[in-house]
Amino acid sequence: MSSLENANYAFNEMMVHVPLCTHKEPEKILVIGTVDDELKQEVEKHKAQATFGDTSLLTAHNEKDIDVIILTDVAVDDLLLANIERVLKNDGIITFPSKSFHRNEETLKADLQRVGEKFWIAMPFSFGHKTAIIASKKYHPTADIVLQVSDLLDDVNYYSTEVHHASFVFASHIHRKLTGIAKR
Repeated sequence: MSSLENANYAFNEMMVHVPLCTHKEPEKILVIGTVDDELKQEVEKHKAQATFGDTSLLTAHNEKDIDVIILTDVAVDDLLLANIERVLKNDGIITFPSKSFHRNEETLKADLQRVGEKFWIAMPFSFGHKTAIIASKKYHPTADIVLQVSDLLDDVNYYSTEVHHASFVFASHIHRKLTGIAKR
């Protein structure tokens, strides 16, 4: 099956390539939650060690050596963030799905506030009809995009450097309502 036949191709590409093209040199990645073969293939396009599983990966892990954590369908709460904080490097990035501004403004704001307490950057991005959040301790998802990676990805059907940048653009009224909440 080509990734265009997979209903999740936009989700898979954006959840993987946005954080992995933002981090300068991701070496260790944790992908937590439901993962299909296509998402695994997207992760494999990056030269990094990836581990797939559930939240027990965080509690079983004892070193602060993870560069990127991708949560596919796991709700972010304070306990999960404490475990992430324990294993994520000081320049680490996490990304996870949230609710769109129009579907549930309060959930999006709450998610941004929760991760904004622990991360220097906490920004929503939208693609298709989905919204996700990227939270970073160092790298900015539009200012620090690694073009040598994002421009050279093969066999992508949704993701591009231009889509990466555009996914962070919101209508003025949404931008204003998230100002002071999203950490840009």
